[in-house]
Amino acid sequence: MLFDEFKEQLPDVDPQETHEWNEAIDSVIDDKGMGRAQYLLYRLLKHARLQGVGLPPTVQTPYINTIPPEQEPWFPGDERLELRIRRIIRWNAAAMVTRANRRFPGLGGHLSTYASAASLYEVGFNHFFRGRDGNGSGDQIFFQGHAAPGIYARAFLEGYLTEEDLDHFRRQSGPSGLPSYPHPRSMHDFWEFPTVSMGLGPIQAIYQARFNRYLQARGIADTSNSRVWMFGGDGETDEPESLGALTLAAREGLDNLVFVINCNLQRLDGPVRGNGKIIQELESVFRGAGWNVLKVIWGRRWDDLLARDVDGLLVKKMTETLDGDYQRYAIESGDYIREHFFGPDPRLRKMVEHLADEDLPKLRRGGHDYRKLYAAYKVATGETSAPTVILAKTVKGWTLGHGIASRNVTHQTKKMDEAELRAFRDLLELPIPDAKLKEGPYYHPGRKSEEAQYMLDRRQALGGCIPRRKGISVQVELPGDDLFKEFREGGGKQEVSSTMAFVRLLRKLLKSDDLGPRIVPIIPDEARTFGMESLFREFKIYAALGQKYKPVDAEMLLSYTEAKDGQILEEGITEAGSISSFTAAGTSYATHGQPMIPFFIFYSMFGFQRVGDLIWSSADQRSRGFLLGATAGRTTLNGEGLQHQDGQSLLYSSVNPGCVSYDPAFAYEVATIIQEGLSRMYEKNEDVFYYLTLYNENYPMPPMPEGARDGILKGLYLFRAAEGGKKKHRARILGSGSILLQALRAQEILAEKFDVAADVWSATSYTELQRDALQCERWNRLHPGSKRRVPYVAEVLKGFKGPTIAVSDFVKAIPSLVSPWVPGEYTVLGTDGFGRSNTREKLRRHFEIDAEQVVVSVLSSLARSGKIAPAFVAEAITEFGIDAEAPDPLFQ
Repeated sequence: MLFDEFKEQLPDVDPQETHEWNEAIDSVIDDKGMGRAQYLLYRLLKHARLQGVGLPPTVQTPYINTIPPEQEPWFPGDERLELRIRRIIRWNAAAMVTRANRRFPGLGGHLSTYASAASLYEVGFNHFFRGRDGNGSGDQIFFQGHAAPGIYARAFLEGYLTEEDLDHFRRQSGPSGLPSYPHPRSMHDFWEFPTVSMGLGPIQAIYQARFNRYLQARGIADTSNSRVWMFGGDGETDEPESLGALTLAAREGLDNLVFVINCNLQRLDGPVRGNGKIIQELESVFRGAGWNVLKVIWGRRWDDLLARDVDGLLVKKMTETLDGDYQRYAIESGDYIREHFFGPDPRLRKMVEHLADEDLPKLRRGGHDYRKLYAAYKVATGETSAPTVILAKTVKGWTLGHGIASRNVTHQTKKMDEAELRAFRDLLELPIPDAKLKEGPYYHPGRKSEEAQYMLDRRQALGGCIPRRKGISVQVELPGDDLFKEFREGGGKQEVSSTMAFVRLLRKLLKSDDLGPRIVPIIPDEARTFGMESLFREFKIYAALGQKYKPVDAEMLLSYTEAKDGQILEEGITEAGSISSFTAAGTSYATHGQPMIPFFIFYSMFGFQRVGDLIWSSADQRSRGFLLGATAGRTTLNGEGLQHQDGQSLLYSSVNPGCVSYDPAFAYEVATIIQEGLSRMYEKNEDVFYYLTLYNENYPMPPMPEGARDGILKGLYLFRAAEGGKKKHRARILGSGSILLQALRAQEILAEKFDVAADVWSATSYTELQRDALQCERWNRLHPGSKRRVPYVAEVLKGFKGPTIAVSDFVKAIPSLVSPWVPGEYTVLGTDGFGRSNTREKLRRHFEIDAEQVVVSVLSSLARSGKIAPAFVAEAITEFGIDAEAPDPLFQ
């Protein structure tokens, strides 16, 4: 399609007709002003689009509802009953938070978010949200985190939660109690998506919708009737993740996705755009990104006034009024609104002269008008070519009273006093006696009441109550031991990296009959860096439209190949998008009853460091799968410098309770860990995910030592004992990842030059060692009369006479995790400090982790224990060319 500016350059086939149109618009401007001319042009453009004229949409429309009254669909529900239900839920949500904070001051909670969004949710619950008891897997709904009290209050009316449950809001003890926000890990049969870390819900919803299409295209699950709903706030859109993936949704035509943005014009501390208009701003952003935009700004009582606005004066006033003023109008009286909104222009004042002052505050915002919202939802769910966003204007704290609603402090309001509760009850018209108001009682009309029956009937018609989280319905058959055999046998003299060993294993998994189709390789545009381009042609890259072009490398064996049923998710340069896909795939066992196995391989520190919050959210969501930190290590990834070289991701992963972390050196270690991970996650159904470091340094891959499996999985095993038993001194070196080779070279130097026999151990996971040790410590503390448990690390290292040196390509804090349980003197070497560009040899010398530094550390420990003279160590330092006066790399 040609854009307007290009069309203007085309020859005019009928200049006279063009002249007449120009004269007509000039006449309107002269007679009725710019406002009327603008209005006519907007209506003309809208009519043209309805007639199928291919005009590009304007990025901003007037500050009125997108759907005019005459185009609103018929409302099929019982509005009286639904209002009653909504009021009961409003009350119980506020009562729950109030009761909690009265009994436990400072416990926290939020009243105002749900108060503003109640209608947004209820129109969905009663008419649109599809549950999982019907056909397919239902809808996926990302509830706004701060609105959780309202969702609990609805579940109470449904009979899913009890008064006791509500009274344990924000007081979780073991499996009981309600978490503050949507947290699937702590309420695993209820919540599906954690959303209160603001901004994460929007990007995860987009990639969830895309993953639904991926499952459909590959024939794994029928998701044709599943829609993804994302509820967020206008202030939340300041987060970069909220709007960062909008073009993906439009580009892939995700008409199964609906954003509902609660535009109450307020952040947590004040207005979102006090000097501007957030709805207009968001409309431009979403329209520009290719979304269908529906604005629900004004309630039905404005319809008559807008119908009288033949000159566009009211629309002009609405458009020019700032959000900060609208926030104030929400708390002011009718005479103030008449004077300051309508009053400056006598024509506007005349427009409302038939309305009394008390009528003006009843001119409500569209987000509180059930019929306006229903119309928007109905249109949104009928969209068949693009994602839709509904921008609904509301009042924060709506119905909670003038002391709370629309105030800057409304978000921090945690409870209501007796007078506020009385006013709230009267407004909601609930039969709660005055005598009980002091305790802030819950209200339930009865299981057989008209309200309860209507609500349950609507949910039954839509496929069951939500939110609900269910487990696996499909069992996964894992590959046999033969698939992993070649990695245990070693690769002879051939030198490969652990990354390449993993890619070979991944290909074998992809080709396995039963498991293969469930593997989801996820790559953020670094496939060639990781040597994975060979997977492109064989397994193809998923593309919603297929491959409409002929790639530049089409004739090559490793060509870039896209397909509608492609298996690889090549996400582009977006780690945030990639981890969102990982989460969607890793929770598919619960969301769709279809276990999928994501392998997300990322570049160095662009995983845990860059998208750590999303990884934490993934753990909350009980994701399963594998994270692969390729090009790992602060010195193994040479030449890349400060922003790339990763020496800390293992530290970040160590504090994530849902993550099982490993730092393997050899192919057989990688294969053993992945085989065990598949068993734990997809056979034993444990809600964990794995993180493995992978390196890009090539070296021979040895065969797996006899009996090493348990030690690999527990985190430590003896890889190579010192040869010969006649050495004068003994030492022990723990190595990890590619730096294990430095430990092995240090072993040789110590034996040849310094008469030291050093055993070399492979430390595959200090995190697993520490977790085991801490569990033993806890058991011993709580069972003083029972036989003491001994941590694995202490057990396998006991009885050794000599120092222990630990060395890795990560910060010293990683090996230090086990220092309390390592017997004897324990020295830790690591890569604390910023990365820098240089060769591996220079970098390892700089960070003091090369073989020579390991040797010096062993000798220094022996000197401290009096077994050798300090001068002996000084001679070694000189011999190795080590600068003893060099500054600490931590501070460089």
